[in-house]
Amino acid sequence: MFPRFLDITGIVEQDFRLMFGDATSSKFLEKWPTVYKQKVLKQTRGLTQTSELQDLIQNVESSSEVEEGWDGDMSSILILVHLLPPPPHGRKRPGKLSARPACNHLVRFLKTGTSIQDHLDSIKESRQPYLLACGNTKSVIHNYFIVIDKHAIPCKSPDSLAAFDELFKAHFVFGTSYDEDLINVYNFLQTTIYDIDVGNTKSNGSEAPQSGFSTTLRRTAPTLHNPRSAPISPIQSC
Repeated sequence: MFPRFLDITGIVEQDFRLMFGDATSSKFLEKWPTVYKQKVLKQTRGLTQTSELQDLIQNVESSSEVEEGWDGDMSSILILVHLLPPPPHGRKRPGKLSARPACNHLVRFLKTGTSIQDHLDSIKESRQPYLLACGNTKSVIHNYFIVIDKHAIPCKSPDSLAAFDELFKAHFVFGTSYDEDLINVYNFLQTTIYDIDVGNTKSNGSEAPQSGFSTTLRRTAPTLHNPRSAPISPIQSC
């Protein structure tokens, strides 16, 4: 990875726009708050109301978030993880991961004053890109970082939707596949919101999520695809 990603914010967005154009790059921030945020909230009526899901719903619906909870925008993204939970794993990882731990594969919280480097040093196994949210509380985030290959790339904006938008785009810019526990979420976003044609990406052979939510809104073929699955090159030090 080029050191420029660690030094200059906005490079992920810039490179994604070069790959797919301005119209595609703008779609998530245009569509999610105006259309899909309320759609995912409506779809929760058919789900088992766990305490975690109830907290997320309250964060979206209320002007005041649950204590120690995420803001309404990030909560709406995490609700999508509950709507499109992880698929069953293969023999090496039998069983099905629940939505709660899968959410930790998307975003993690780090309290202000805690060393980011210590967090990076604590990573013991390879992970696909995820957001690291730094702030006083989960609902008051000052900075977001994309953690990839044990490096923290600063996001351009502290806004939670903008940071997630940048996280999604990072998969294409760095040519890495989706986290297997979030593949249903990312596939849905890729084909339904970003309208990235499945022919532009390499198939991972997975089946499309079959929940009523995705079936109703998806406008593409039933077999979805991942971004390029080539391994990420080691990130160079600045």
